[in-house]
Amino acid sequence: MTRDQRLVLSIAVLASFVTFLDGSVINVALPAISRELGGGITVQQWVVDAYLITLGTLILLAGSLSDTFGRMLVLKVGLVGFAVTSLLIAVSPSAEFLIVLRGLQGVAGALLVPSSLALIISSFRDAAQAKAIGTWTGFTSAAFLVGPLLGGLFVDYLSWRLVFAINIIPIAVTLVLIARLGQKNVRPEGGGIDWFGAVLGIVGLGGPVFALIEQANFGWGSPVIFLPFALGIVAFVWFVLRQRTTKHPMIPLGLFAVRNFSVGNVATTLVYAALSLGGFLITVFLQEVGEYSATAAGLALLPMTIISIVLSSTFGALAGKYGPRLFMGLGPIIGGIGYLLMLGIGEDVDYLTQVLPGVVVFAFGLTMTVAPLTAAILGSIAPEQSGIGSAINNAVSRIAGLIAIAFIGVILGSNLTVDSFHRGLVVTAALLIAGGVVSLVGIRNSARVATPVD
Repeated sequence: MTRDQRLVLSIAVLASFVTFLDGSVINVALPAISRELGGGITVQQWVVDAYLITLGTLILLAGSLSDTFGRMLVLKVGLVGFAVTSLLIAVSPSAEFLIVLRGLQGVAGALLVPSSLALIISSFRDAAQAKAIGTWTGFTSAAFLVGPLLGGLFVDYLSWRLVFAINIIPIAVTLVLIARLGQKNVRPEGGGIDWFGAVLGIVGLGGPVFALIEQANFGWGSPVIFLPFALGIVAFVWFVLRQRTTKHPMIPLGLFAVRNFSVGNVATTLVYAALSLGGFLITVFLQEVGEYSATAAGLALLPMTIISIVLSSTFGALAGKYGPRLFMGLGPIIGGIGYLLMLGIGEDVDYLTQVLPGVVVFAFGLTMTVAPLTAAILGSIAPEQSGIGSAINNAVSRIAGLIAIAFIGVILGSNLTVDSFHRGLVVTAALLIAGGVVSLVGIRNSARVATPVD
């Protein structure tokens, strides 16, 4: 690996690290946030989903921005924006202010992931690319998994607010590395932005999510619920139809004619919905029902972080050598079994017998899945479409998590109990197993296509 490749990989990992960290650190801090700012489970859902709505929808726009204005410029703007919003979140005076800022933070985060992953795709080739993606996946997944532990420590011993302020450190390091790399910002010719499509995407997701979260407060018969839901559905259908006719589509629908790209994104939807749902359930249940401290709830998931860091690069390399199908198929199924093992958890939680075995099995299955999944999807399309390809895949994963969190009220009801927690575990396991079956049936161990797909 050359000096520039090492710098590119470090930049990509750090730039994505903060977005994945903020996507998971919030779970363990939710009880503390609601205790200080009020609002109960509805505010908890909004604190998570405000970030995911803007992140999930605008990642698509960010992919176009990256391919139009250049990856380095978009990456720098995203880093600065994420730093500013993180500091403002740390001083939020109310739940409403925090929710708005989480949405703005998602806007900045949307600029980071597509650009950083596209840097890897453009700098590495073949087996080296698969291994680099595995390394990126390992550390960014570790950020997603270490979030509960870090959040717990800050909640118990300092403040949940400082969890966001700490983002400044990796952001500052990333900006220094970008300066050392000295890579010029390249602006491809012929690019364009579908701003109206971006608005349709936000409304198309935001309306139904608002309805799903607030239906417990207003009821489905209320116009406050059914009007945003109906408007969102219309906007989403319009958004999809527009992609067929607009000059600069946010989603080139022709990409979905590529088998591994389309099947891989279906698998992504199922696996990442399970990941978001399961992470929320475990961290909140252990605190609110199991009476764990925030730190203890974070430590409960530490094996996920360790296994991900140790094995992600290995599975990425194996997928590059043998193909992704088997890993993408067996990994989620193993992960689903891990969640079923946790059905023995009751009000008196015994970590060693009721939690740890399931966490370890799930972590192994997840680690087996993620790097091969990313490599299969991006390896099936042309390098020059890596920006929009990674944007679509990341948007799919975030939107899957967004919808899963929005459905929590439907799955759990108004209160989190042992019985409702078990329902959530079964739903999570079913999503994972379905993701594995889809991959086994649909993924092919094929070579990268040579030309772009319209």
